[in-house]
Amino acid sequence: MSTKQPIVLATGNAGKVKEFAQLLSQTPFEVLPQSQFEVAEAVEDGTTFVENAIIKARNAARATGLPAIADDSGIEVDALAGRPGIYSARFAGEGASARDNWVKLLADMEGQSQRSARFQCVLVYLRHGEDPSPVIAQASWEGSITDAPRGDEGHGYDPVFRVAGDQRTAAELSADEKNTLSHRGKAMAQLLEQFQAKGIL
Repeated sequence: MSTKQPIVLATGNAGKVKEFAQLLSQTPFEVLPQSQFEVAEAVEDGTTFVENAIIKARNAARATGLPAIADDSGIEVDALAGRPGIYSARFAGEGASARDNWVKLLADMEGQSQRSARFQCVLVYLRHGEDPSPVIAQASWEGSITDAPRGDEGHGYDPVFRVAGDQRTAAELSADEKNTLSHRGKAMAQLLEQFQAKGIL
């Protein structure tokens, strides 16, 4: 019988579930994907990462009665005026696969010399569905868009994101390396610091 405190993760993305389980493995929390509770996907109609993360966390917390963590993240490409941004998961259309999305991104970047980009991550924690004071953490990860995909690790846009100061893409890093460097790893470290300060941990 687990003595860990259940916390629902407001995502259906298997890659994110795996990443969060690793990031929270040394905490008293047991990460449970919202799919385990058959939670309907939230309608992400916010205009920022923060708004969408709160929408998702509140939806999961209300549906399960458990504390919830939601992540809203995406990639901002300078040459595309910050796109795909909050639309990263559906850049190539509703129901697009990760491959569809980065194939479209590479096509849109054809001939571009300015290839700087960054991943953004916002994490939101709600104690319950009506929590008026979400705990929010935000972090970014600088890099650039490659000409072609490389690597088999990670998920999403990782194969086409070359890490700043490194010749490798995010998909060529080990899970431990990625968790140390990534936007999500840095945001989680911030969130856990806030948990300590607020007595949640």
